[in-house]
Amino acid sequence: MAQYKCFNCEKPISSKSLEKRFVCPNCNSKVFYKPRTQIVKLKAL
Repeated sequence: MAQYKCFNCEKPISSKSLEKRFVCPNCNSKVFYKPRTQIVKLKAL
């Protein structure tokens, strides 16, 4: 399940709550983004 964040209030929003209306349930904003995961770099031996 995709996880989004509201651009305005920065609260996480699940894609399940965005099925009917694409607005933030907290602040009614319509701008979202998907937070990127942190990349861990390993050094070769």
